[in-house]
Amino acid sequence: MNKKTVKDLNVEGKKVLVRVDFNVPLDKEGKGTITDDTRIKAAFPTIDYLLEKGASVILMSHLGRPGGEAKKEFSLKPVADYLKEKYQDKFHFFPSDTVVDENVKESVKNLKAGDLCLLENTRYVKGETKNDPEFSKELASLADLYVNDAFGTSHRAHSSNVGVASILPSAVGFLIEKEISFMGKALENPERPFVAILGGAKVSDKIGVIENLISKVDTILIGGGMAYTFLKALGKEIGKSLLEEDKMDLSLKLLEKAKANNVKLLLPVDAVIADEIKEEIDTQIVDIDRIPVDKEALDIGPKTAELFAKEIKNAKTVVWNGPMGVFEVKGFDKGTNAIAEALSEVDGVTIVGGGDSALAVELAGLKDKISHVSTGGGASLEFLEGKDLPGISSIEDK
Repeated sequence: MNKKTVKDLNVEGKKVLVRVDFNVPLDKEGKGTITDDTRIKAAFPTIDYLLEKGASVILMSHLGRPGGEAKKEFSLKPVADYLKEKYQDKFHFFPSDTVVDENVKESVKNLKAGDLCLLENTRYVKGETKNDPEFSKELASLADLYVNDAFGTSHRAHSSNVGVASILPSAVGFLIEKEISFMGKALENPERPFVAILGGAKVSDKIGVIENLISKVDTILIGGGMAYTFLKALGKEIGKSLLEEDKMDLSLKLLEKAKANNVKLLLPVDAVIADEIKEEIDTQIVDIDRIPVDKEALDIGPKTAELFAKEIKNAKTVVWNGPMGVFEVKGFDKGTNAIAEALSEVDGVTIVGGGDSALAVELAGLKDKISHVSTGGGASLEFLEGKDLPGISSIEDK
């Protein structure tokens, strides 16, 4: 990676503005309890490094989608309480409905080396998502240096990443460095066999990924709702299963492209079917050409899970993005869990692209057995598509 990292900056006695991804899930009851602190913990290595090196650290993040207004339910206060517990007297929360105001500027000015603070939700300001130069200037005015460690928003060009990086000397944090080195190596120079597992609802969400990976992998395994568009294109009866009719031609083209590139592309050979998506509903396992017209396929069946697991366990590099079925509903989670299980037994590099796949690995209790679980769903998807991530490309080169 040729981008500057925090280690390339001289931070002693400097104020460092750090974009983190504290967009964490909160409890449904509105008590402000954080239900998963993975993203906060992922930022600690960068924060701790900067504090140890004598910097004053100013953290900024968004939370949810307040739509450019100060809405109490989107306040970062729960995150501030969490950080206060860890960093005690070194930590300060400087909330403001406009994120930066005269009070905030004054408070930041008085931060000592080794202190850190958190600003309020950057999306309280309309200009944030528009990469408004005025808001970028306000944020940049607080610091001497800028570090981006929010991989999860790196595919967006906002004021708090791209805007600030155009004003202050910049670098990436340890989390982004880790994300890029794992995924970058997998795409550029993988140990083989290299297997990609793609799932999720729609082919349209994964077209770019398949297009990009077809020239790089040895095997592609396709599950989830998207598989049924491929199967229908091949003339199979898929009943009421998910279908993107306008993507059938494209599915055939992708199958041809895989063949031309000598890539093994495997589709489900059996499925778990039901009348509807509901817990405790009657399910059946049928071969893929035996789906009744009035049923819906909602998970891969055991034969497919076995077929896929065999490919996965032989691999030296595996990338997984998207579940095999409606895994959040009991009864339709076996296929996704079997994939997570197989992944945990790979003797090689295993990468799980954020979002649902990350959640599945977490729920299966197998997160520690995966080489790298990405913190960014949309960002990791765009990275696997080979797209430029503006939040990273805007950082200074070494």
